[in-house]
Amino acid sequence: MATSELEKRPASTVDIHEEPSAEWGWHGRFPRATQVAGWFSTIVLVLMALVGNHRGHVEVVWLLGIAAVMAVMLIRDLIKRRRTFLR
Repeated sequence: MATSELEKRPASTVDIHEEPSAEWGWHGRFPRATQVAGWFSTIVLVLMALVGNHRGHVEVVWLLGIAAVMAVMLIRDLIKRRRTFLR
């Protein structure tokens, strides 16, 4: 017979102290929405670099550099998810 609160609780519940969002009833992630928003932001950065009146082109280098880093991170995230999904 379970006598403590810890023994009564199922193993699959989320600890409120570790994840504060579980206290108000929702705990999860948006993997697809994260990818869509990331690629949208990357495309917007590239378009900002291509369109505009840039005089010194320093901002173009920064915009394209940030877009490249974002693209690498998004591709790495896709590969990581596929590897964990196949396991």
